[in-house]
Amino acid sequence: MTEDKVVLIMGSGRNEAFSLDIEATLKGFEVKYEVRVASAHKTPKKLLQLLAEYEASEDRIVYITVAGRSNALSGFVDANTVHPVIACPPYSTTFSGADLYSSLRMPSGVCPLVVLEPANAALAAIKILALGNPRLEEGICLQQQQNRSRVEEADERLRASQGGG
Repeated sequence: MTEDKVVLIMGSGRNEAFSLDIEATLKGFEVKYEVRVASAHKTPKKLLQLLAEYEASEDRIVYITVAGRSNALSGFVDANTVHPVIACPPYSTTFSGADLYSSLRMPSGVCPLVVLEPANAALAAIKILALGNPRLEEGICLQQQQNRSRVEEADERLRASQGGG
């Protein structure tokens, strides 16, 4: 049976805390996901093996890759899959954020999307899966309406407190 699934691949275990918002968002939408750790630099054979297993399935997959520094992970995964890849690199102050360029500049034919906020990376994956899943589409519409309502309520509250209501 074909499933919708997000595969979250972290370049190291150090990315676990950064990825918690990705997992929380996926759980909130009841999207099946798997979390793996594999490095394009340190364990490329393992990474290729993981990708081959996922590629052999009939599942509708979106990958989210989390790797910092030189982020070869996102391009490596994208170059070896037909499924969408969303790079969500952790921000590092070590290089004043310049390490983000390794997620943005890719060789021709390699095109992972880049989303910097973990929860938004999960939401992007959910929106991709929603293209063929009415339940997810409804969930996104509901979340957008809730976001609009919060903004409107804040505006009304502030206007009332200023006597402009």
